[in-house]
Amino acid sequence: MFKLLLFGYGNPGRGDDALGPLLIERINHLKLADVTCLVDMQLLIEHAIDLAGFDQILFVDADMSCGEPFELSAVHAKKDSSYTNHTLTPAALLFIYLQIYQQAAPPAFLLRIRGYYFELGDPLSARASENMESAIKQIQQWYLQHL
Repeated sequence: MFKLLLFGYGNPGRGDDALGPLLIERINHLKLADVTCLVDMQLLIEHAIDLAGFDQILFVDADMSCGEPFELSAVHAKKDSSYTNHTLTPAALLFIYLQIYQQAAPPAFLLRIRGYYFELGDPLSARASENMESAIKQIQQWYLQHL
């Protein structure tokens, strides 16, 4: 069976930055077979081990610069400036996976959901919530195609 990791990250205390974790929470409630859901506030070096054993990875994050309602793109291992920081990009995390396991990580994609308000204490905005709903529908359609 096709095993998928959905990994949402973002800060729930910063308004629309919560989109990644909120989407993963919603998908997790659907109890989709062979889908593993993981959330954290940021990507860390230690998450490289969480990527092992999957056929595909979908990172989910909020973004204030992407198009509405969301953008989906492939992610490839790359050593970038986040490699030595406390937070990593998905590409840097895939690069770390490559360094640890001496093989490429499973195919990975980044779903960036358009957000608008990211200040500390902001609530999730209505527009960001609508964008998340569109992204959830897209993930459900993709899942049904891979059954």
